[in-house]
Amino acid sequence: MATTLDDRVPNRKNEIRGVGGMAFTELWERFSFYGLQSILAFYLLYELSEGGLALPAAAAAGITGAYGGAVYLAQLLGAWTGERLVSPRSMVLGGGIVIALGHITLAIAPGFLGLSIGLVMIIFGTGALKTNITSIVGFILDGEPAAKKDAGFSYFYMAINSGAVLGPLTTGFAQNQWGFHFGFGLAAVGMIIALIQYVYSSKFLPTRASEVTRPLPASSKRRVAVIALGAVIVVTAASAFGLLKAEKLSTIVTIACLIAAAAYFTTILRSTKVNACERQRIRSYIPLFLASSLYFGLLFAKFTAISLLVNDRVDLTVGSWTFPVGWITMISSASGVAMLPVAAAIWKRMGPRQPKAGTKFAIGLVHIGLGFAYILLISMAFHGSSIPFVYIVVFMFVMGSSEIFVGPIGLSLATQIAPKAFTAQMVAINFLTLALGSSISGLLGQYFTVVSNDIYFLTIALGAVIAGLVLFGVRKPVHHGLYSGI
Repeated sequence: MATTLDDRVPNRKNEIRGVGGMAFTELWERFSFYGLQSILAFYLLYELSEGGLALPAAAAAGITGAYGGAVYLAQLLGAWTGERLVSPRSMVLGGGIVIALGHITLAIAPGFLGLSIGLVMIIFGTGALKTNITSIVGFILDGEPAAKKDAGFSYFYMAINSGAVLGPLTTGFAQNQWGFHFGFGLAAVGMIIALIQYVYSSKFLPTRASEVTRPLPASSKRRVAVIALGAVIVVTAASAFGLLKAEKLSTIVTIACLIAAAAYFTTILRSTKVNACERQRIRSYIPLFLASSLYFGLLFAKFTAISLLVNDRVDLTVGSWTFPVGWITMISSASGVAMLPVAAAIWKRMGPRQPKAGTKFAIGLVHIGLGFAYILLISMAFHGSSIPFVYIVVFMFVMGSSEIFVGPIGLSLATQIAPKAFTAQMVAINFLTLALGSSISGLLGQYFTVVSNDIYFLTIALGAVIAGLVLFGVRKPVHHGLYSGI
């Protein structure tokens, strides 16, 4: 029997409720991630009398960079688990609970032990939640026309951006007024509220959200359990023997990211399910993968090296009021959000005349490199004195606005060039650029501690601009292979 309009209305209402519930949950997950990152380095750096842990600058940079990288790495594990072992619906619920408990631990447990337990919980909780909640939105919108899918994901993406701005805004204010532990606890309250509405909205989700799409056979589950136990033993032993020192964490995560990327690329390129054109596209994507990883390493330096700069040299006072340190990184996120509609309008207006992906990546690298050249001039101008925070605000705006040439372009490109048999894996590879970038930012933060500010900014500015110009110079052969067969 044909489906009538009346038959479709309840499903449409459930669809709206489902997407809205997922968007609200995702907003608080991003609130957690960006809110914590905005004040984490300062918590590690501040003196005990100021509520911090008084760690050396190199250790603070290493932990902050490794934390961001580990969060993105954990999402690959979460995506696999949600496909092979546990349903996406349960993964999101469990992940949200673990995130909330992680923030509660940070809020009430003092010292480095409380920090370590809280961060590990948030890493695994975020890994379980983020990719699976995106999958659920895809399930809800499956079968809808392209326009409705775009609208649904736009609504979801708006929640991500809102959390990225609201997290640092409110966490930074709470830290500024009442201390770090209040800032850490704020996300727990939001996550608990999100979980309550998630349980309610779960009844509107499609059946697929409660199913394991590709369950592992029993024999494979036993093998996975043995591997997981072995990993726990190795990590515990490494920690006991002092191999997981704070200064080494960014290096460890960087190596893990490179190994994961090599495994993904090797698997795809060697697969018999990939044809010649698809294989050529993946090979041509490798330089863009490296360029994107470098770009995010520079962008995420706002959480490491720039946080060190703010802590050491920037005057945050405005009369009798102190500008919250957590708001510094929020400016970068807000500028990126503000520029996205502008960029979208420009690309739409240019149509087929717009620059291709390699060119946009090159522009993004040069753009952020010029931003570091600007802060170099500011550092030199205020040599021996405090830098007014307004100059850092301008720098953060320049950094954030450069993301329009790399962030959304990379995600779109990964879906465009993905081999039919490896669409999910290409999205995972795109996530790896964020993971690798975050861990690289930790290494760059440690480099910041061993050279002068001027040498650091000169090195970064030249490196970014040169990398951008080199990529621009080889754009034609890269694009020739990148769009092969498309």
